[in-house]
Amino acid sequence: MDLLAALVEKGLRRESPSREEALAVLATSDDDLLDVVAAAGRVRRHWFGRRVKLNYLVNLKSGLCPEDCSYCSQRLGSKAEILKYTWLKPEEAAEAAAAGVAGGAKRVCLVASGRGPTDRDLDRVSRTIEAVKEQNEGVEVCACLGLLSDGQAERLRDAGADAYNHNLNTSESTYGEITTTHTYADRVDTVGKAHAAGLSACSGLIAGMGESDEDLVDVVFALRALDPDSVPVNFLIPFEGTPLAEEWNLTPQRALRILAMVRFVCPDVEVRLAGGREVHLRTLQPLALHLANSIFLGDYLTSEGQAGRADLEMIADAGFEVEGAGTPTLPRHRVAGGGCGSVCGGDAAADGGGEGVRAGCGEAASAGGEATTAGCGGACGHTEPGAEAAAASESGRGTGGSAGDAARPDLVAVRRRGAGTDLAPNA
Repeated sequence: MDLLAALVEKGLRRESPSREEALAVLATSDDDLLDVVAAAGRVRRHWFGRRVKLNYLVNLKSGLCPEDCSYCSQRLGSKAEILKYTWLKPEEAAEAAAAGVAGGAKRVCLVASGRGPTDRDLDRVSRTIEAVKEQNEGVEVCACLGLLSDGQAERLRDAGADAYNHNLNTSESTYGEITTTHTYADRVDTVGKAHAAGLSACSGLIAGMGESDEDLVDVVFALRALDPDSVPVNFLIPFEGTPLAEEWNLTPQRALRILAMVRFVCPDVEVRLAGGREVHLRTLQPLALHLANSIFLGDYLTSEGQAGRADLEMIADAGFEVEGAGTPTLPRHRVAGGGCGSVCGGDAAADGGGEGVRAGCGEAASAGGEATTAGCGGACGHTEPGAEAAAASESGRGTGGSAGDAARPDLVAVRRRGAGTDLAPNA
């Protein structure tokens, strides 16, 4: 396909595809799916080789959130039966983190429910960061605490945090349909605060909430404009007791197309396969490793993930390798220049790519037209087009699989993590 050849060449040059090209990826047929995966896989291997970075979540405070994010089992008014507890002690969090590091994780993500941290919360999290780093030499720590006020990102950096996660989740035009207690602009502002403080920004999306193809492309181009170092791609887990409990819109093929589109738009960024992968990709998870270079190991915030041993076996069987603690995740030009398209002429082969092509300059900030002002958010966690992008744009919200295939919620049950027990986070 001429489309895929053009997208590969742009990806190797760190050049943004057009919106029409991104929409066309989402509109490809199941007959072309393996070609799409192979093309996006070339871009992934060019920048990241066959390495897979492992990340591990520690839920510091679960449930009882005052925000009304429709996708979240911890939301205000949620009737989902989940673990609820207040802040873990630093030593408890460090012990939980150690289990992930022992499994090969090089980044620990410290997450807490809530609108945003108070100064007292930051004191707790700072002590927790110190405890995690003291017990696990060389580990990266990413904090995900909600909306940040002035000066809070700097406090986290001074405490030893390496990164901050806050997802955009969906497009600016539809954000108000998902959440009413804060705005899309609030999320963009928090990502900007993390950047300004010198933290590595982590920001992504949730697919499968009934959004259109245009919404998905909007949020991914917005993310490119914000220029985070890592982009988690979550697939909605439709928890009973939440407003989106019936939103079963994804097929494994649809999820792979979304990941491929993200890889083409963000070619040299850590694309992370995040929440919901087991539920929606199911037996096609190994194919997703050709698109994403990072995954979460073990459980998520309020749902069970695939067993860690199964993840490691999947990575090895698919011909990939776990990224070592001493290996930089990002290509050299992103580490040195601080962003996509900010430095010309990085050596892809030395950065972990396979083809040895020297990268040119991209135009990250200008790509995507009106979407360039958008932003992104924290760690939480779909639709199917017709044969043409134009037809997809008319299909509206919440369409299902390809060639008449419907999503199959009966194939995988959502497993709640430790509900009704005193199970420790990610035990």
